[in-house]
Formats: sequence, structure tokens, C-alpha cells
Amino acid sequence: MRFRKDEEESFGMDMTPMIDVVFLLLIFFMVSTVFVDFNRQMDLALPTSKSSTVDETSKSLEIEMTADKQIFFDGKKVTLTRLENMLLGSAPDQKKTVIIRADKNLPYGDVIKLMGILQGAGVLDISVAVK
Repeated sequence: MRFRKDEEESFGMDMTPMIDVVFLLLIFFMVSTVFVDFNRQMDLALPTSKSSTVDETSKSLEIEMTADKQIFFDGKKVTLTRLENMLLGSAPDQKKTVIIRADKNLPYGDVIKLMGILQGAGVLDISVAVK
């Protein structure tokens, strides 16, 4: 008498549908990502950050600091005392937002000194631009 051997079922998972879904998600996120870049007036080497976010406020002032300690306010070269006078002379009731774009080779103390001047002028919302 001949007995038939029951065929064993394959208990492995078919990975093809899961790989298809992963590739579709990857393509979706690549296409839907928006690459935002600041309207730069100068080419600065900004420091990098893992958790950088883009803050698009319409009434923000931009201050740029180069590696050789030059300061530019709205594209015009100014000194620290001139910048402080300009900020103190503006409307005090207006909520001021400042974005500092400092070169990564600039000493840390110079950026902190600028932040102190901004706080003394009543600017409480200070952001530092990074890549």
C-alpha cells in the first residue's frame, strides 16, 4: 500500500507587497518635500543643525554677520552702535522678530554680544539661521 506524503505548506511571508509599499512611501515623501531656502543677500557658511525648522514670519528683520566680523542689517553694512541706535529708534510698541545669519567661523562671543544688544533694544524673539 502506498501512502501519500502530505506536502508541507510554506510558512514564509511574501515580501514583495511590503517592499512595493515602502518604495511608494519613499517616492511620495521625496515628491511632497518642499525645499525652502532663505533669500540670501550674502554667501555665508551657516552652521548645521539636526533639528532646524523654517520660520516664515512676514515682519522679521535679518542681521547677517560675516567671518571677518562685518554686520549687515537689511543688506546695508552697519556697526554695532549704529545697529543699536536703529533698533532703539524704531517703534517700541511693534513686536520685533530678528533672524541672525552668522558665519559658522565667527567666534561665539560676537553672536552673543549681538544678542545682548538686541535684547537691550527690546527684541525678545531672536532666531539663529542654520542649514
